[in-house]
Amino acid sequence: MPGRDFTLVDRLLMDAQNALGTILGSARAERANPAVDRPDVVLDADERRHAAGLMRVNHVGEVCAQALYVGQAAVARDVRTRDQLLAAAQEETDHLAWCADRLRELDSRPSLLNPLWYAGSYAIGVLAGLRGDGWNLGFVVETERQVEAHIAEHLQALPEADGRSRAILATMQADEARHADQAQARGARALPPPVPSLMAAASKLMKTVAYRI
Repeated sequence: MPGRDFTLVDRLLMDAQNALGTILGSARAERANPAVDRPDVVLDADERRHAAGLMRVNHVGEVCAQALYVGQAAVARDVRTRDQLLAAAQEETDHLAWCADRLRELDSRPSLLNPLWYAGSYAIGVLAGLRGDGWNLGFVVETERQVEAHIAEHLQALPEADGRSRAILATMQADEARHADQAQARGARALPPPVPSLMAAASKLMKTVAYRI
C-alpha cells in the first residue's frame, strides 16, 4: 500500500507474509500471463527438462527480486523510493506467478532452496538500503541490468518450439529494463567495484545450482 505510514510491527508482519507467499508458491499475478495465447507444443524429454531448468532459474531470480526489493523498501528513507521499490516488487510477483505456471506446465517444480535464496536476498536488500537511497537505487539498476542479460541468454537457449516460455521471458525482460531506467532517473548511484563483479559471481552460482535443484 504505497504512501501509507506503517509501524515497524506492521512492516515486519507484511514482510513475513510476503516471504511465506513467495516461498510457498501462492503468489498471484495482477496481469495476464503473456503466454496465454501461445500454443503449448509438445517438447521431447530433453527439451522439456532443459526448458524447466531455465524457468526454474528464472523463478529463483524472481524469488530473489521479491526479497531484495522488500528488504530495500523496509529501510528506505524516502517514501517515493519505498513506493517505487514496492511497485517493482509487485511486477516481480507477476513474473514469479508466470514462471511457476510454466514450471507446472513442464511437469517440474521450483527450486528446493527457495527459503535460502529468499533469506539471503532479503538480508542483502536491507544492507543495500541502509547505505542510503542513492546506493539503494544503484543496487536496483545493477541487479536489473544483470537480470536483463541472463534473460537474453535464456531466450537464446530455450528450445526453439517453446513459445510459451519465450513469451513470458520477453515480457519479464522489458519490465526489468523499465525498473532499471526508473531507478536511474530517480538518482541511482553507480556501485563501486568490486560490488558488480561480486553480484555477477553470486548470480552465476545461483543459476548453476537452481538449474538442477
